Amino acid sequence: MKKLIGISWRMWFLMQRQMRPATVIAFMSLLLFSCSIPSRTYRITTGSVKTAYTVTKGVTKATIGTGKVVYKIGKFTFTVTMAPLSWPLTHEEIESIGGLPPKEAIRRGKVKNSPYVVNGKRYFPMSVEEARKYRQKGIASWYGYETLRQKGGHMTANGERFDPNGLSAAHKHLPLPTYVRVTNLRNHRSIIVRVNDRGPFVKGRIIDLSAGAARRLGFYKKGTAQVYVETVSAGA
Repeated sequence: MKKLIGISWRMWFLMQRQMRPATVIAFMSLLLFSCSIPSRTYRITTGSVKTAYTVTKGVTKATIGTGKVVYKIGKFTFTVTMAPLSWPLTHEEIESIGGLPPKEAIRRGKVKNSPYVVNGKRYFPMSVEEARKYRQKGIASWYGYETLRQKGGHMTANGERFDPNGLSAAHKHLPLPTYVRVTNLRNHRSIIVRVNDRGPFVKGRIIDLSAGAARRLGFYKKGTAQVYVETVSAGA
């Protein structure tokens, strides 16, 4: 950068004798602008996976009415509504969260990365700092089919209304919520989802997506896919 600026200044001294004042001002404006343009494109390379994308620093948040919040990250928009505590959990096999009954932990806001128990097994979620470095390749599945035909609604493990047609996901170890980019390694489709639930509790699977997310990634009919998951924003 210093070398570039030095060359540019020498050019200016040589050119100012032959240029009109207005032309000199235009040249200087162009020089300063070219040195100050911020770059917001991030390239992540892991093995054979190469992804280039632009993200908004942080997550844009807007409150609409009562109990509804809209988050925007990149080109993806997420409308979040807290579910009534009377609604059943999507995973009723969750026995406790942070040593409390699940709905009591939700009511107290003690869910984000609290240890939880499923079928007698204790799970320990990552810290927000650990989650920001999370990258993993593995098998994704989708869930929520049973909720499509049932009356009423279901709540996720952090108390949000579960939308089977939305762009959400369940993960055993990420803090709730976390935004991750999921790439289908077969067709290279890629989306951002909001991790707001726990699961999948099936051996060999790293993430459970909503039916809507599975459709966007092109594996709804097949049921599973080889994917690459990477954190976009943690602790939002």
